[in-house]
Amino acid sequence: MELAFIPSPSRGVLNLGPIPLRGYAFCIIIGVFVAVWLGNKRWVARGGRPGTVADIAVWAVPFGLIGGRLYHVITDYQLYFSEGRDWVDAFKIWEGGLGIWGAIAFGALGAWIGARRMGVPMPAYADAVAPGIALAQAIGRWGNWFNQELYGRATDLPWAVEITSSADGRVPGTYHPTFLYESLWCVGVAVLVIWAGHRFELGHGRAFALYVAAYCAGRFWIEYMRVDDAHHILGLRLNNWTALFVFLLAVVYIVLSARMRPGREAVVEPRAESSAGDAGDDAKDAADAGSEDATSNDEKDEKDAKDVKDGADSAKKG
Repeated sequence: MELAFIPSPSRGVLNLGPIPLRGYAFCIIIGVFVAVWLGNKRWVARGGRPGTVADIAVWAVPFGLIGGRLYHVITDYQLYFSEGRDWVDAFKIWEGGLGIWGAIAFGALGAWIGARRMGVPMPAYADAVAPGIALAQAIGRWGNWFNQELYGRATDLPWAVEITSSADGRVPGTYHPTFLYESLWCVGVAVLVIWAGHRFELGHGRAFALYVAAYCAGRFWIEYMRVDDAHHILGLRLNNWTALFVFLLAVVYIVLSARMRPGREAVVEPRAESSAGDAGDDAKDAADAGSEDATSNDEKDEKDAKDVKDGADSAKKG
């Protein structure tokens, strides 16, 4: 008998008249706002202009949502295209189902397009937003709690999550809250990236690579605990192999980048430097103009004094 557990919400949607308010969607939206807010603070601290992170996020977020949904639908195609399923459900993103691997890959593509249009170096931008992305994932995982999904093996631990729904093959009971484990892990990843970024002055995309490596390390063991249906290769879930592969890529990037481009970028947003330079030039021009006016006035005073003296001498001679 369980003495304590985390209760699941009785429903994941609240109807405000004809408008459905879904907990999953709210978690995604709040996560995006947190990521942009923190990314903007870090970007400005690095010398960038306020608003640049949000401008690029306009490209990154839609691409990320599309990529995340595509990855989920492709890797779990049986949920939408097998017998008895409705393929239209593949478009119902509010019901859950976003693959982080596709979200990051397509989100990076969207960010690259936005950064290129604004003349911003993509690695510097990625470093600035990395901790915010981790926090966005931490918040977004609570959307799985609202949908009663992505839980682990059965357990009677005090922090087990209670599953009450029997839809889609669920068996009511108490299980490891893997959504909570991943949420807490992502908070730790964000703290690690911020600390390491300051301590080692990570630049040229290495802070983002650290976020990727740290997330993959946690995702590997958390994924291993899950019991929902998934494709397996050599005894491991597909997402385990993906996490391992992406982890190795991130570590290789950190090592090679540190050797080829040590330190940080001196300038993260050329437009910000240009604006500062223009302001400095304007101030210098104003100062020069003031100096010229002062010199002109001095010359005029000297001429007036000479005229007075000449007049006095003429009067004396007379």
